[in-house]
Amino acid sequence: MAELNWIPVTEGEETEYLEIAFGDDGNVHLRTNTEPDNVVTTTAAKWDAFVLGVRAGEFDHFVEDVAGE
Repeated sequence: MAELNWIPVTEGEETEYLEIAFGDDGNVHLRTNTEPDNVVTTTAAKWDAFVLGVRAGEFDHFVEDVAGE
């Protein structure tokens, strides 16, 4: 795998946050900064569908009862 340019996804001063990298092969790679060797890889099409779902609120029910909301 070619060298990936990891970009922090989470804003703020969080101790643990997500990072994303877009590979030359069209795949999207995700990891947390605290476990950089554990990388989840998906296709660009699946990533785009996920992002559209987040923007549309399709996953909001997972965090409705989370403290601090």
